[in-house]
Amino acid sequence: METKNNNSKIFILDTNVILHDYQCLYNFQENDVVLPIVVLEELDKFKKGNEQINFQAREFVRELDRIAGKQLFTEGISLGEGKGRLFIATGTVFPAVMNESYSEKTSDHRILAITLFLKDKHAGRQAILVTKDINLRMKAKSLGLVAEDYKTDKVKNIDILHKGVENLEDFNSEIIEKLYRNGAVRIEEFPENQRNMTGNYYLVLRNGNQSVLTWYNPETQLVMRVEKQNAFGIEPRNAEQTFAFNALLNPEIKLVSITGTAGTGKTLLALAAALQQNKVYKQILLSRPIVALSNRDMGFLPGDIKEKISPYMLPLFDNLAVIKNRHTPASREVSRIDEMLKKEELVITPLAYIRGRSLSDVYFIVDEAQNLTPHEVKTIITRAGDGTKMVFTGDVFQIDSPYLDMHSNGLAYLTEKMKGQKIFAHINLAKGERSYLAELASKLL
Repeated sequence: METKNNNSKIFILDTNVILHDYQCLYNFQENDVVLPIVVLEELDKFKKGNEQINFQAREFVRELDRIAGKQLFTEGISLGEGKGRLFIATGTVFPAVMNESYSEKTSDHRILAITLFLKDKHAGRQAILVTKDINLRMKAKSLGLVAEDYKTDKVKNIDILHKGVENLEDFNSEIIEKLYRNGAVRIEEFPENQRNMTGNYYLVLRNGNQSVLTWYNPETQLVMRVEKQNAFGIEPRNAEQTFAFNALLNPEIKLVSITGTAGTGKTLLALAAALQQNKVYKQILLSRPIVALSNRDMGFLPGDIKEKISPYMLPLFDNLAVIKNRHTPASREVSRIDEMLKKEELVITPLAYIRGRSLSDVYFIVDEAQNLTPHEVKTIITRAGDGTKMVFTGDVFQIDSPYLDMHSNGLAYLTEKMKGQKIFAHINLAKGERSYLAELASKLL
């Protein structure tokens, strides 16, 4: 394994990096990339299935087959202009230091052995293990190795998730009065140091006892007063929920992300807004990723596939029940919901079942989006056809996937990358409305 640039680094990839982003090979600039042979062995186990990781495994194998040549196992192959080379490491003898601590030759330990071997063989270059497995990174560091998370799609400024709504105190009272009188003011009327707004921006303007809820419209460059709107019997209980309804009911905003802890009303508001617009869209899709807990996937659950997925979808049906309970059983609203369910105009389904569909004239709500990878979010959004609106909700502090965190999950990535776009809005719901008990538990436990 030789390279013209002896100052470049050597990155050794773990399997979970590829399952997170099948295009990861091209994100290491001029540095060389090494795939331990055990990674290919593990990928072979993931090729079959309908989940996103199965898709990533298949796409990576296809890409590897496309670029592979006779020199892949000897001199390596170029990854493109300005990039390094790709090598396959077929394995190595376990060094003594590994036998002392990790005698069992698991896949992780084989990767560690290869990393140690490359570090010693290329003493003038830095060998770095890239893995999303925190425990493997700890093991690597115990052996004196450099280990890092895959950083390409990590969100650098997590504070963006908390800036969906801004409060301005001691604001100009004349502008507040004008907003109540005319409903809107031009952005030029704001103080110069408070005009830095892009995209759909929500503000609470206060001066003493005066306050007004506003929205910056990027198309008209007007700051507009936001009034409370009800949707299918659900009323907003605070300023953030009022802003959420503004974005969810606005046909010009095609993409919305809503973050917040449990009980803030993320999914309920999104579903109520969708039902309110049921005549505008051909179908309402409410979905969430299936993330098995306690190391047990759906195969451990009894029954057919419908019975297996039912527990995962139950929270979504609970939100629907809340809306139905706001009306009498014989009401037009309840009848309409039942009719939509029967005709499949309202569908609650696992996210994996959406794959391959082209979604036109659909109101698509993705719940628990913090458990998606950035690539999964991109895959979902690129399915959007004409007339489709997409809403992603989730809590970045409650991630069930072992290889995602606050900075690398798809919901945070989406919010950071889309900020400032005219068709995108983000709202962070800070106040719990489920109950005082739920809000207290969310804060203290």
